[in-house]
Amino acid sequence: MADEKGKAEGNEADLELDGGGKKKKMMIIIIAVVVLLAGGGGYFFFMGGDSGSTAEQTAASEDGESSAGNSNGGDEDQGASVGTALYVPMPRPFRFNVPGAARDRFVEIRVQLLVRGADNEENAKMNVPLIESTLLNIFSQGNADDLATSAGKEALKQQSLEAVQFVMKDLEGNKTVEKVLFTGFVMQ
Repeated sequence: MADEKGKAEGNEADLELDGGGKKKKMMIIIIAVVVLLAGGGGYFFFMGGDSGSTAEQTAASEDGESSAGNSNGGDEDQGASVGTALYVPMPRPFRFNVPGAARDRFVEIRVQLLVRGADNEENAKMNVPLIESTLLNIFSQGNADDLATSAGKEALKQQSLEAVQFVMKDLEGNKTVEKVLFTGFVMQ
């Protein structure tokens, strides 16, 4: 009977351990589910909210650009300012020498083009060699002293944009490119 009593007490102890272990497992599972739900809710909140506000901002900016374009006489093509923003990277960086007051400088510029809409993206990609040639001509006309300042870089971007838009308007019938962006600029 003592053996049976010892066995019975041992079984009760096992049951208590199993019950405590089950409670711990259940708590861990519940905590994991809550964390996953909170993470999913947070992701939905942040990603869902951003896409909605971006669409509203895009629609508002397109309306503003359309009205601004129409006030300029109405004969300009709106192709460069309609659609989603897409970036067309130039396949290789531009490397060239520019003269300076003290000495010549080596410059490397990485460029991406901001275009609006898939049609303009395709036009830009089709004409990459022409765009590269145009940009290299503009870049090589620069002066090292001017390129050392931020105002000189901005002026170079503006000259580049005007030249690329002129070439694309002549070739494709619309400006195609909205902005020329320098994603890397090194001068030695």
